[in-house]
This record gives sequence, structure tokens and C-alpha cells, in this order.
Amino acid sequence: MGKILRLAGIIKESIVDGPGIRMTVFVQGCPHHCKGCHNPQSWSFEDGEDGDIDVIIKAAKRDPLLQGLTFSGGEPFCQADALADLGKMCHENNLNVVTFTGYTFEKLLEGFEEHPEWKRLLEQTDYLIDGPFVLEKKSLMLHFRGSSNQRILDVRESLKQGKAVETENI
Repeated sequence: MGKILRLAGIIKESIVDGPGIRMTVFVQGCPHHCKGCHNPQSWSFEDGEDGDIDVIIKAAKRDPLLQGLTFSGGEPFCQADALADLGKMCHENNLNVVTFTGYTFEKLLEGFEEHPEWKRLLEQTDYLIDGPFVLEKKSLMLHFRGSSNQRILDVRESLKQGKAVETENI
């Protein structure tokens, strides 16, 4: 049995949570509580259900249409340890990883010492959509983002340079 995630739900095939057809894993629990949040039911850390990462990757491997998995929420970095392991399994099976977070990339970098699991999850993430949802900056015209303050980051390049590197090529 693999590590357990606290889940708000899973969408087996999504086309709105990253490039191509994706499995989207919505984790339960979020400290941000953004006004106008798309998933306020995922805020509570007590709700949701348990999900085994081994079961999730097996389901993903059975779907030949999937390009990758998206980690959303809730706040994925509140469950970074198990998601880092799931991300590693994704890469071992030629699936890419997109992670949404209410934290900025800079805040995550600052937290590496206190939260080494944040670094592990970033290292297993191909693209990061970072920053809180800001209702006043909401736009339906943005690619994979809810508000204009959010960025799509190339995580490998961002980690290499030690600063956020934006991309639209996903």
C-alpha cells in the first residue's frame, strides 16, 4: 500500500486542467480560502476521503489517452510528500505533472528549509500554476488560470535559475 492522500475528488479525464487529456487529483484541505474560489468544498482539512497513490497511478496507467496528471485542490503543497511520490510515479510512466498552488513560487522557495517536501514536489512538477486566485483579476480568457496574477511556470528552468520562469508552451 502506498502513501495516502486526503482527496476532495478525482476527475479521470479533464481537458481544462493542463495540456492534453489529464487525470486531475483534487486534494482536500486549503489554508488560502480565496474569495470566489472554484472549489470551496475542498478547504476543510477534515472532509474528503482517503486515496492510495498506488491505486491512483494504476488507474492512470490504464488510460492510454492521458498525457499527465494535474494536482489541484485544495492546496497540493499541504500534502506535498505523498504528491511528490505520485509525481515520481507519473514520470516513471511517461506522464507529465501540472501542479496548481495558491502559494507563489518565491514563497515555496523560501519554505524549503522548513518544508523539504515542498522542494520534492516541485522537483516532480513539470509546470506550476502559482499564486492565489484573485476574484478582481478573474478572466475566462486565461490559459489554465483563473486570475491574471497567476503564472504558468516551467519548474525545471525555474529551479535551475532560482527564480520564476514563465512559459506559455504547455
